[in-house]
Amino acid sequence: MEDTEPLVAVRPEERAPSSRWSAAKQSPESKMVEDFRRRLKYFFMNPCEKYRARGRKPWKLMLQILKIAIITIQLVSFGLSNEMMVTFKDENLVTFKHLFLKGYTDQRLGQYALYTKRDVYDHIHYIINRYITLQNLTVGNHAYERAGGVYTPLSVCQEFYRNGSISPGNETFDIDPHIEKGTKRTLILDPWYLWKMNHVPPADKMFFVSRLLSVNIYLTLKAINLQTVRHHELPDCYDFQIMIVFDNRAHSGRIKVDVDNDVSIYESGKNDHRLLLFDSLVILACFTSLILCTRSIINGIQLQFYNIFFHAYYNKIVSWSDRMEFVNGWYILIIVSDTLTIAGSALKIGIQTKYLTNYDVCSILLGTATMLVWVGVIRYLGFFKKYNILILTLRAAFPNVIRFSCCAAMIYLGYCFCGWIVLGPYHDKFRTLDKVTECLFSLINGDDMYSTFQKMRAKSYMVWLFSRLYLYSFISLFMYMVLSLFIALITDTYETIKHHQQDKAPVSHLHAFIAECRDQPESGRYQTEEEKASCCSFPCCCFT
Repeated sequence: MEDTEPLVAVRPEERAPSSRWSAAKQSPESKMVEDFRRRLKYFFMNPCEKYRARGRKPWKLMLQILKIAIITIQLVSFGLSNEMMVTFKDENLVTFKHLFLKGYTDQRLGQYALYTKRDVYDHIHYIINRYITLQNLTVGNHAYERAGGVYTPLSVCQEFYRNGSISPGNETFDIDPHIEKGTKRTLILDPWYLWKMNHVPPADKMFFVSRLLSVNIYLTLKAINLQTVRHHELPDCYDFQIMIVFDNRAHSGRIKVDVDNDVSIYESGKNDHRLLLFDSLVILACFTSLILCTRSIINGIQLQFYNIFFHAYYNKIVSWSDRMEFVNGWYILIIVSDTLTIAGSALKIGIQTKYLTNYDVCSILLGTATMLVWVGVIRYLGFFKKYNILILTLRAAFPNVIRFSCCAAMIYLGYCFCGWIVLGPYHDKFRTLDKVTECLFSLINGDDMYSTFQKMRAKSYMVWLFSRLYLYSFISLFMYMVLSLFIALITDTYETIKHHQQDKAPVSHLHAFIAECRDQPESGRYQTEEEKASCCSFPCCCFT
């Protein structure tokens, strides 16, 4: 099919002597074609034009504007609450490091580590003693956990190889790779039993350092987050399950020590019904929007079957790209956003009622949904011709950009693997494969170039010389060639779209067929008596 050839060729016997056809002179077939063309034109109208054509209020448009407001308010409310929780959790983690790690400082460079047996034993006893005297040390509102009137004990657990003897001097070893977990040694914190601390076995008799993999110390503390009081809300209760890990899996003579905590948040007796009602309103609005957008997509899919009409009457086959015009991608975006918002709001209600504490999943759902909602605003800016060129450019350039990115990715991955295997032993930024990808992506954007060159160790002149050739070739190839071609692809598409808009040439055969309909939205020809009756009989169909 030629670009200038119309989608539907009018039969010679149906041509009128004048360019303007009279309704009285139209044959039934030509009237059917005009009605169908008018229906297609109405389908691709924006909400304002549909309102002028049939007087139907743009309910979906108004609903989307309402959704943008309430979803943003919901996200900000959840973000402020989440911010207080994360701040309280992170500050307590720093507190626990200062309380239980001997000589810990905030300005410490590198990971906290131990290098002698004596340091390992001393640190374990130091943690136990600090835990016993915690109430006299901490400036926070930390307390021991009680379950059934009994204090939750501190537990020490070790992991080690089942059997083994190592003799580096003789270059001999005998290791059983099976890993065993030693029996947990618990410390009961009831004052009646504190005297037992004097009878705790020496640490050098507790641990088999030569085949030791790790020592894990588990303890539980309770705290109350008082930050919400100044917002006139009741505070939340927190349970911190703290784990202090002595990691010796590398057996390099360096035992790394780390502190981690898992938090459980318990109901403090509050339940803000206004927030629950607001979240329910968000769910209702998104569910309504989901139904309306799904209905619009179904209507578009039904119009796709009119390719049978073209084939039967004019022996024309509608191309796949023209058929996909009926599937509105913005509606799919809104459906995805509504689904994520409904799921995220349900989780948020569970968090507020303290039945759930999974902030991360809720944050991902609500954050992604809000991002998609705001991206959907571009659709409404597209109703204005000056803004619409951005949307048309992105849509037209997307296939070429994807193909170009796939080709560039092959070169990028080649550089990643090469840098990892060659420069990894000599450069911290190339030590692992994920660090290599991050470093090279930063170099493409012009970040951290000088430090990447300078941090290369000059222990091997050959590797140092290779690193210079590697970095110079990568930067030159991707910054000066790949990025330039990438920009040229988008620029060329922009110029093509701009040319079409200036010449007012249809960009597809479908739009060329629709453009033959000269009826304006205000002409009153978009609503027949039959359509008026059906609209009155089925009010739900009036949603556009």
